Amino acid sequence: HGVPKAIGGRWNSYLVVMLGAAIVSLVSSGYSMGFNVPKLGPLLRPARWITCQNVEGIRHDWSRDEIGEIYRMPFTELLYRAASVHRHNFNPLEVQKCTLLSIKTGGCSEDCKYCAQSSRYQTAVDTQPMMSVDEVVKAAKRAKAAGSTRFCMGAGWRELGNKRAFADIKTMVTEVNAMGLEVCCTLGMLTEEQAKELKAAGLSAYNHNLDTSREHYPNVISTRTYEDRLSTIRNVRAAGISVCCGGILGLGESEDDRIGLLHELATMAEHPESVPINALVPIKGTPLGKTEAPDVFQMTRTIATARVIMPRSMVRLSAGRMSFSPLEQAVMFMAGANSVFSGDKLLTTPNPAFNEDALLFEGLQMKGRPAFAADTTPSSVTLASDELVNEKVDRDLREVFNDANDGFAVPNAHQEIPQGFQ
Repeated sequence: HGVPKAIGGRWNSYLVVMLGAAIVSLVSSGYSMGFNVPKLGPLLRPARWITCQNVEGIRHDWSRDEIGEIYRMPFTELLYRAASVHRHNFNPLEVQKCTLLSIKTGGCSEDCKYCAQSSRYQTAVDTQPMMSVDEVVKAAKRAKAAGSTRFCMGAGWRELGNKRAFADIKTMVTEVNAMGLEVCCTLGMLTEEQAKELKAAGLSAYNHNLDTSREHYPNVISTRTYEDRLSTIRNVRAAGISVCCGGILGLGESEDDRIGLLHELATMAEHPESVPINALVPIKGTPLGKTEAPDVFQMTRTIATARVIMPRSMVRLSAGRMSFSPLEQAVMFMAGANSVFSGDKLLTTPNPAFNEDALLFEGLQMKGRPAFAADTTPSSVTLASDELVNEKVDRDLREVFNDANDGFAVPNAHQEIPQGFQ
């Protein structure tokens, strides 16, 4: 499920990703759009041909085994399938730009082993008081001027509780909403009544991540249960607020744990409106400070699988994005990521600056998604039916193979493929 260690080296990683991107780009952009793809020979034929599936229906009954089968597909096949689903539901050249601001930093009583804001660990993050309403409004104006359409506010504490700051937070929400920005908060656990008050103030979405699988969760945090997190999500939904819920890769989890996290999300009664996929940024002083961050293949597989099983959710490339090259990020966008955090800091960890992202999106010819866009923005790209795609691919590949191999026939897409072509 990645590059063999024998290959080694970041440069070789680039070559592998470039090859995968080129193949998927040709297949999904060429065949799906009906263009004449250059005759590149039978090496383009996959082990199992995956066609453009019908994704009109949203499933909530995924089994863990089914999700595992998708996650473990051949890498380029998984990219193709995810890209096809993505194009069916969204404009593939549109990305939501979000800004996350820590309005209250440090001093958290939780023991999350990855977090620099926990009061239990000695990190470089200093406890800071709550920001004023004016400070937050100014930051939101800067974010909007830089192209962000969603402004998220996070506070480093376990739960909202009876904090006096709640009144100011509601004012912040109202002020930012008045700018025409979507407003999101992540304030820890909260009650249904508190969620309703935030909704009345103008809150668009609430973030509360599950972090990892149910099984691995106790290895990461002990001060809040998995059910506590699910309860907060239910309270948010009951108030009519969109749910933002995802996880973090690099917490010492296994591949099965990543699949378990995706299973939890995809079997919710309603899929999260947005699913952030974070790559751990190891923080010195935390128990996970020396943990190896996830690689591009682990991130891309998780993003692509999320796109396939939750086709109409925004999939956000979140923390840890700086550890991936522009090319690697492009592959993740191809796999179905269509939202990012932009700005030079993400709560307490580094993040690409606004100008760096502007250059990235300009190079990829991607544009920003408008605020309050419809849940689905169908692409201008129309996917052909399964039968037409298979027929055209079979015909083109058969011609290529016959020209190059003196008439030896290549099997069609539904026949067994000879060993050596898999």
